[in-house]
Amino acid sequence: MKTKKFILLLGIGTLVAINFSTQAADQSASPSLSLLRSVPLAELPGKAAALVTAAKADSQIQTTVDVVKSAIGLNPAAAPQIVGSIAASAPDVAPVAAATAVSLLPKQAALLAQTAAAAAPKQAGKIVEAVCRTLPEAYKAVAEAVAAAVPGASKEILAGIAAAIPSLKDAISSALAIYKGATPSINSVLAQVGTATDPVTLAAGSPHGGPVTGPPYVPLPGVSTPIDPGASGNVPTGGRQYSSPATP
Repeated sequence: MKTKKFILLLGIGTLVAINFSTQAADQSASPSLSLLRSVPLAELPGKAAALVTAAKADSQIQTTVDVVKSAIGLNPAAAPQIVGSIAASAPDVAPVAAATAVSLLPKQAALLAQTAAAAAPKQAGKIVEAVCRTLPEAYKAVAEAVAAAVPGASKEILAGIAAAIPSLKDAISSALAIYKGATPSINSVLAQVGTATDPVTLAAGSPHGGPVTGPPYVPLPGVSTPIDPGASGNVPTGGRQYSSPATP
């Protein structure tokens, strides 16, 4: 009996030690987390954007990944506001912010892509490409959502899909050829593309869990676990009126 108790206590102690060391490692690996934890939820999107814009050029992509993961981890329900605030303040990393958020909240892929595109319309095509690389099976919903936010970006959106999912490139080209240089609606082209490639094929080579390697993007570290948006506090009021970046 004493031996069993000793083994049980030893096991519990080991688990506690492992958990503690894991948390410590996570904190050291995510410097943004400690900075964001002290920020009120209503100010989280603005502070996240401030951290990204303050980062050096050669580390801004990695900072964006780190900040998005940390901020959404603290308040998943505010993911659209976080992505929108970062995209508005630092348009060049809007695709990275959107794709990172989608890797955490895949069910909100269309909304997150749309929010990023609305805040950084010139990045619409790259946002679609980044998100589709992360979650290729959602390409139709993502493309339609971004097209609704940026109506004049049909060519860029379709180019983004083709770049992210090469198996659809020929089908998209064939559908566009019918219009002889005119710019059709996204819905019209995607309706003709139809089910040219099934979700299993689309997902091949693009493991779920984060943006994958592919020009002009860089490898993003770690495998993200989808988050339940209802597991945190309330979304800051104001709808899509994103918070202004706070001073770092």
